[in-house]
Amino acid sequence: MPKMKTKSGVKKRFKLTATGKVMAGAAGKRHRLLGHNGKYIRQNRGTSELAKPDADRVKLWIPYGLK
Repeated sequence: MPKMKTKSGVKKRFKLTATGKVMAGAAGKRHRLLGHNGKYIRQNRGTSELAKPDADRVKLWIPYGLK
């Protein structure tokens, strides 16, 4: 049986914690940041936990987990 592949977009956008939570950065922070004010950029630093329905969907795309 061949191995299942991880979605390459998921590798770039999400992290999996040791307890199985899926963490994601804020949307709209990758490029074209000159259009956003400083408050928006500061408030969307770091990562936050995904909601359970979204996390369940992301876990389908990472069959063997992430490093």
